[in-house]
Amino acid sequence: MKLIVQIPCYNEEHTLPATVADIPRSIPGIDTVEVLIIDDGSTDRTIEVAREIGVDHIVRNKRNVGLARTFRKGLDACIAMGADIIVNTDGDNQYRGADIAKLVQPIVAGEVDVVVGDRQTGRIEHFSTPKKLLQRFGSWVVRSFSGVDVPDAVSGFRAISREAAYRLNIVSPFSYTIEMLIQVGRKGMAFASVPVGTNEKTRDSRLFKSVFRFIERSGSTTLRMYAMYQPLRVFTLIGAIMAIIGMIPMVRFLYFFFLGAGGGKIQSLILGSALLTIGALTFVMGLLADLLSQNRQLIEMTLEKVRRLEDAARNNRKQD
Repeated sequence: MKLIVQIPCYNEEHTLPATVADIPRSIPGIDTVEVLIIDDGSTDRTIEVAREIGVDHIVRNKRNVGLARTFRKGLDACIAMGADIIVNTDGDNQYRGADIAKLVQPIVAGEVDVVVGDRQTGRIEHFSTPKKLLQRFGSWVVRSFSGVDVPDAVSGFRAISREAAYRLNIVSPFSYTIEMLIQVGRKGMAFASVPVGTNEKTRDSRLFKSVFRFIERSGSTTLRMYAMYQPLRVFTLIGAIMAIIGMIPMVRFLYFFFLGAGGGKIQSLILGSALLTIGALTFVMGLLADLLSQNRQLIEMTLEKVRRLEDAARNNRKQD
C-alpha cells in the first residue's frame, strides 16, 4: 500500500525542511511513504529547498492560483503516481507528522474513505478565545450543512483514500476544507475524525487577512456549495420566506377590503402580489436548479469514470 503525503506550498522555504523531516517514512500497514510538494507559484526558494531536502515529487503552478485549486491538483498528481492513500498537510509545519500514522489507520483498516484530523483547538494556547469560539461555531455550521459530524471542520490535516480522491471535485477558489466535507456528506462517503497534535506556531495564516474576512469567505463558500448540492431546498426556503412576507400586506388589504375601506389600501395589494409572484418564481427557479444539479451529478460520474480509465491506461503503459 502506497501513501503519498502532499504539501501545498506558497513561499515555505523556511518551514518546509521541518515539515518534511517530521513526516514518518515507516508506518504500520503502509509499504511506501512518499512526499509530494505542490508549489503554488512561490517567489522564494521553496522549489530549491524541496530538492535539497530530497522531496520525492514536485508539482508546480506557474502562478499563484489559490489553496483549493492547488489541493485538487495535488490529488490528481497523487492518483497518477499510484497513491492508495493521500494525506494532506500544511507547509508551515502546523500539524505533527507523527500523527499521520493515526490519521491513515482507519483507511488502512478499510473502515472509512476520509479521515479529518481534530486539532482539539480548545487546547491550543496560541488560539485566542474568540478564535476558539469562532472555530467551534464554524464547525457546527459546516456539520449542519454537510451532515458530516467532525469537531474540526476546517482542519487541513486529512487522509483520503484513492476511491474518495476519484470522486472529489473541488471547484471553490478559496479553500477545499468546507467544500470537501459537503461532498463527503452528499456522496455518502464513510468518514472519521481522530485527535491530532500541533506544533508551535511558525507564522500567521496566509489564507485570510482578518477574522472578518475569514468569516465572509467561509460563509459564502458554505452557502454556495450547499446551494450547489441542495438547490431545491435552498430556493424553496427563499421562496417560502418571500411568500410569507407577501402575505402580510395581502392580509392587511383583505382586512380593510371586507370592512369596506379597501380602496385606500391598494399599495398593500400591489406589494403583496409582487412578493407572492417573486416567491412563486423563486420556487420555479429551484426546480430548474435541481434539474441542473442532477445533470451535475451525471457529469461528476463521468469525470470519475474518466479518471479511472486514465489511471488504468497509465498502469497498462507501465506494464508494457
